[in-house]
Amino acid sequence: MRIGDGRLSHELDPDSPGPRDECGVFGVWAPNEEVAKLSYFGLFALQHRGQESAGIAVSNGTRIMVFKDMGLVSQVFDESTLESLTGHLAIGHTRYSTTGSSTWENAQPTFRSLEDGNLALAHNGNITNTDELEQMLRERHFAEPVPHKEALDSTNDTSLISGLLGTYPGVSVHDAALDLLPRLTGAYCLVFMTEKALYAARDPQGIHPLVLGRLENGWVVASETAALDIVGATFTREIEPGEMLQIDDSGVHSVRFAPANPKGCLFEYVYLSRPDTRIAGRRVHSVRVEIGRSLAMEHPVDADLVIPVPESGTPAAIGYAEASHIPYGVGLVKNSYVGRTFIQPSQTIRQLGIRLKLNPLRDVIEGKRLVVVDDSIVRGNTQRALVRMLREAGAAEVHVRISSPPVEWPCFYGIDFATRAELIAPGMSVEEITTSIGADSLGYISLDGLVASTGIANDKLCRACFDGVYPVAVPPAAQALGIRGC
Repeated sequence: MRIGDGRLSHELDPDSPGPRDECGVFGVWAPNEEVAKLSYFGLFALQHRGQESAGIAVSNGTRIMVFKDMGLVSQVFDESTLESLTGHLAIGHTRYSTTGSSTWENAQPTFRSLEDGNLALAHNGNITNTDELEQMLRERHFAEPVPHKEALDSTNDTSLISGLLGTYPGVSVHDAALDLLPRLTGAYCLVFMTEKALYAARDPQGIHPLVLGRLENGWVVASETAALDIVGATFTREIEPGEMLQIDDSGVHSVRFAPANPKGCLFEYVYLSRPDTRIAGRRVHSVRVEIGRSLAMEHPVDADLVIPVPESGTPAAIGYAEASHIPYGVGLVKNSYVGRTFIQPSQTIRQLGIRLKLNPLRDVIEGKRLVVVDDSIVRGNTQRALVRMLREAGAAEVHVRISSPPVEWPCFYGIDFATRAELIAPGMSVEEITTSIGADSLGYISLDGLVASTGIANDKLCRACFDGVYPVAVPPAAQALGIRGC
């Protein structure tokens, strides 16, 4: 069994429009609220972070109930299911697999029986020292009177974490977590719960966001501030890197389990987070508009119209149009109802490819010299199909502008990029990529320009997918290929 380092051999769906998101987590402690419904709407706001499965765990103070299934949040839950999940605290999860297969068994939250109660846990991120942790789990389970086979049979790092938290006999979950969390390497935003308390923890690098919000009579933790907004919670603060919170009848209690060494994921600004989310005090939409302005300064072109690849390219396209004084227009229409589907397309539809999600407006683009703004190029398949589609619709020229630098390195912290061998950028020059995708020109924003647009200090960001400098140790399989972390 391999937990966590399978990312080196994981292949992207050839029809995927770009990098896959990781996961979204949500937690709520609110005695006088319908916490299952709050969790449902919180997960709805985080649906962009994972479309494979969704789940909610609820406690009424004496028992934990978990409901999870494959599919979108709206497919997994209905009114009657949510009404059956009664209690005063809950956690929720929406998943895209970066470790472990896409099966019901790997849906979250995970559930674990403890010596004096139960535990449910949900995780966003990717643990990189799973070999070491798996060995620790096996050694501890051999000493248990009744080993928990489900923990040993897991194929994802989340089950590994919950399994290890259950190997501290006579120790509270709070104290067990304080011992275990410093042993975890990689990226993790955790929400977990017992029958009585809600917990949240963020890795010492704070690679992915995790925030705390206040309800009138309760508290919420979530992957993004947008999830606070949708449930009517007021943003309080970010959960600090290396911090764990415990929320119970006596309030919110904070403890630091490791020194903070912030290395926030730069790709959250480019693609992962919702544009209405705030990170480090700035609205992501504003950052993306600024990225577009910088992109226009770095890669100007004579053109008639700037169009985005919706939705993630839209703010940067607005910024590009503002800075270049080229009119902004909508040249591509996105089908908003195409989410993750388990129905395989027919051969005819597969050949249409990108048209399942995007369709050109011929009246807008015919005869025009276009600047097409997108968030990233991973393998080039999407851009190649897009350029061809725009030319077929009558575009005179197609100039592609990308609001991130070339993606040259795989991510081991929770974003499902292709392997380095599959990425288009490492083996080709910009000129060669331009020819490969059939564009008239291609321009990527520089790494310095991207970092400057965020307003975050360079040494406070993880930029590994762009520069290969990994702030945290990578899995042994990656090290064998010469990839190193700090």
